[in-house]
Amino acid sequence: MTRELRFKRAGAAQGKATSLVVFVHGYGANGDDLLGLADPLAPHLKGTAFVAPDAPEHCAGGGFGFQWFPIPRFDGSTEAQAHAGIMAATDDLNAFLDARLAEEGLPPSALALFGFSQGAMMSMHVAPRRLAPMAGVVACSGRLLLPETLQAEMRVKPPILLMHGDQDPVVPFPHMREAGDALVAAGFETFGHVMKGTPHGIAPDGLGAALQFLTERLPR
Repeated sequence: MTRELRFKRAGAAQGKATSLVVFVHGYGANGDDLLGLADPLAPHLKGTAFVAPDAPEHCAGGGFGFQWFPIPRFDGSTEAQAHAGIMAATDDLNAFLDARLAEEGLPPSALALFGFSQGAMMSMHVAPRRLAPMAGVVACSGRLLLPETLQAEMRVKPPILLMHGDQDPVVPFPHMREAGDALVAAGFETFGHVMKGTPHGIAPDGLGAALQFLTERLPR
């Protein structure tokens, strides 16, 4: 049984949207952490609805934030627990996306994911394994989960934009190249944007790159 995710919504009125962007937040945060990005994006993405769910679990490491899955080096969980968490959260996020598309009356081709950190990891894991391709994935400051299973499990190949700060102390910058190499080898249309001098975050130039990527791929 999947867990229902709480979420907030911004942008185009329900029933009027022509596209949907789902923000997938990072470890220890919540949906509000990324929903504010709708403010600079919405004027350029007319007709887009933006939704930002909270991850299904409170952080195992404590605090008030949420996690998609536990991280052993942060919270002392085991690799088995982390893997089980990824599998459960994958089901949760897929169910959430299906429900929001149905609610908005939109096809999968009108959907894009915008994930940060652990949310980028979830976005890159979920999107290729869905039954129908989405418009695209923006993956910022993440890494590719279970790259060894990608080619066997992928069903679709949505375009993916990888963004990463080259001074990231949380998710090391080399993970961007590793993800890019695996995605290209699997046949994905893959783009990259390096946020120079940026630690673990989204710089203005990165947001601009994401906007261009989304503008070119979401339905007008």
